[in-house]
Amino acid sequence: MAELYLIRHGKTYGNTLGRYIGTTDEELCEEGREALKRLKAGRDFAAARPDVVYASPLKRCVQTAEILFPEIPVKLVPDLRECDFGAFENKNYKELSGNTAYQAWIDSGGTLPFPGGESREAFQERCRKGFMEVLEDIRGRGGQTCAALVVHGGTIMSILSAYLSPEKSGGGENFYRWQVKNGEGFRVRIQETDKGGIRLYEISHIGPDSGVSA
Repeated sequence: MAELYLIRHGKTYGNTLGRYIGTTDEELCEEGREALKRLKAGRDFAAARPDVVYASPLKRCVQTAEILFPEIPVKLVPDLRECDFGAFENKNYKELSGNTAYQAWIDSGGTLPFPGGESREAFQERCRKGFMEVLEDIRGRGGQTCAALVVHGGTIMSILSAYLSPEKSGGGENFYRWQVKNGEGFRVRIQETDKGGIRLYEISHIGPDSGVSA
């Protein structure tokens, strides 16, 4: 059984303004870098000892991986990048106030496709494909690998809502339940099912105060 750390990238300038940052290739801001250093220095973060690190190719994820795991080469997985927010990209709710398409998206509970961008279904399918690529690589290493995925909030939500065991997920898909702040994430274990699929188990939160905590 492999152990897996799912970590959202550190904060960018756009994140500080509450903007929808998807395809925009922002670097970490200084606040984000300092927060990651505090996370790494937490007393329990020493438990995170991955053999391999996978990341979205966007700068904010690569830089986060380099700060948290400087000794480990990063393997880029393009399908784990953030959602394309289309017309909402690099804007926040104040800037979109009065936008009828944005109001319709809000009223739908976030289920409508982003105008000019991805639908949630297409985004989740892409994330699942990227996750399968990671699992194939882990299997090639013998299956007992401890791995870290340094990705985006939406990517983490897509993976957990798809593969978390029913008793942990609440009995079905719950996409927004797994929202996580910048520089935080989850620790899980991967187990093969009898039917050849996979399930994720034993979820713990990774946060800045105590590093890794239940």
